[in-house]
Amino acid sequence: MQILLQSYELKLKHTFTISRQSFDTKRTMIVELKDGNISGYGEASENPYYHKTLENMMMDLQNCKEIIEEDTNETPEEFWTKMYPHLKEDMFALCALDIAYNDLYARKKRKKLYELWEYKIENNPITNYTIGIDTIEKMVTKMQETPWPIYKIKLGTKNDIEIVKELRKHSDAVFRIDANCAWTAEETIKNAVELKKLGVEFLEQPLPAEDWEGARKVYLESVLPIVADESCQVESDVEKCHDHFHGINIKLVKCGGLTPARRMLKKSKEFGMKKMVGCMTESSVGISAIAHLLPELDYVDMDGAMLLSKDIASGVKIESGKVSYSNLAGIGVQLL
Repeated sequence: MQILLQSYELKLKHTFTISRQSFDTKRTMIVELKDGNISGYGEASENPYYHKTLENMMMDLQNCKEIIEEDTNETPEEFWTKMYPHLKEDMFALCALDIAYNDLYARKKRKKLYELWEYKIENNPITNYTIGIDTIEKMVTKMQETPWPIYKIKLGTKNDIEIVKELRKHSDAVFRIDANCAWTAEETIKNAVELKKLGVEFLEQPLPAEDWEGARKVYLESVLPIVADESCQVESDVEKCHDHFHGINIKLVKCGGLTPARRMLKKSKEFGMKKMVGCMTESSVGISAIAHLLPELDYVDMDGAMLLSKDIASGVKIESGKVSYSNLAGIGVQLL
């Protein structure tokens, strides 16, 4: 097996703004694992909040090159367990490697990944479409450009309720709110009352990730369900989130890939929590990997590639929130 690394700069259709940052481009790393004439692909994009850069991710994988390229017939679970001690300080790199290995493993068996996992896709949830923070006028325009059944609206401004009230005038879609750690517990409890009247389904990560006392208070007093994001990064966080959040949003890059994500989904189900998987700004490689987890999910946010002005890969297709799979085996992607 051979590992090949490529970097790309992804350009967005619009400036993307959340409560803590704005960007027009995002650098991403594609991992290719090649075995004979079969290749598997994985992805992880940079993220300043988690202190992950392209250079560091690529260096960490290069340092493991000899171990990665050993001849092996390991399952993805066995491969992840072998690689974890070497990459536990860089879950983003481990994620890209894990996705590529899952892809390669399924392609060798000539099966789509969800088929290998024996998942049934008939009741897959539909994905939301994200509206980043902007002027109200521009946020309305973005909604009108992309009519969608569910919108995730980024908040964290001084006029959050006003924004949602105005957007509601232009759409009867389901709204989900993501404040990206920008609110206090008191603000969240108060805002939830107004937002529920405006047809909001749930609030995602309203408080700073480390505010567990506030999270517990909000969990008990909010009239809307609360879903953890920044508070739920790795497997051990699922238990911490129990009785502090009504659900968790798993990001593959944060937890180290598809393999641990599946374990997190199983654990959250045991706790009776809602299960969601979200994306970063990434290409159809990362998005297509998420698609194979859909049968296990209550909610999904996998619009990352739709926000790009130009994709670098083909894979799953999304129309009005509904996902259709590629005919290819594995995660179903092909680099363009």
